[in-house]
Amino acid sequence: MDLDLASAVLRVVLGLTFVLHGWNHGFGAGGLDGTAGWFASIGLQPARLHAMVSTYLELVAGIALVIGLVTPVAAAAAIGVMLTAGVTVHRANGFFIFKEGYEYVLVLAAALVALAIIGPGRWSLDHVLGADRWAHWSGWETGIGAFLVAAAGTALMLAVCWRPSRVDGGH
Repeated sequence: MDLDLASAVLRVVLGLTFVLHGWNHGFGAGGLDGTAGWFASIGLQPARLHAMVSTYLELVAGIALVIGLVTPVAAAAAIGVMLTAGVTVHRANGFFIFKEGYEYVLVLAAALVALAIIGPGRWSLDHVLGADRWAHWSGWETGIGAFLVAAAGTALMLAVCWRPSRVDGGH
């Protein structure tokens, strides 16, 4: 019961965080155009495509986390977003978030790995649909797997699409 509650708290808070972040990327003050302009400034190309993918990936993964549907897959997607943000924006600024460092994205990614480890819990659609019984939806293997899938996807995307400028401290 305690793990079910812990999972529900993590899923809802993390999920809502990603829903709100994705909504802001796509429909906030600058909308997709503003997000695309910012992505272009940090070297992600094609910037508009990345703005759309980021927006909808965060919205879908966030909703899936809130309702507990394909929880480890949603966690892996959100971890990938955090790894991308960590590498492209925050890494060069050190640890502390008040200096635009990677503290925040690290905490979110670690919480997502922890969620993948403890599983979706009984208060999830994964449980209602039986996925937590017929699939391996929890355990250290699932947490490590979610992280490795996210890291591989992030590495591939950055290798193909990230071209930081030398002025920004890029490679």
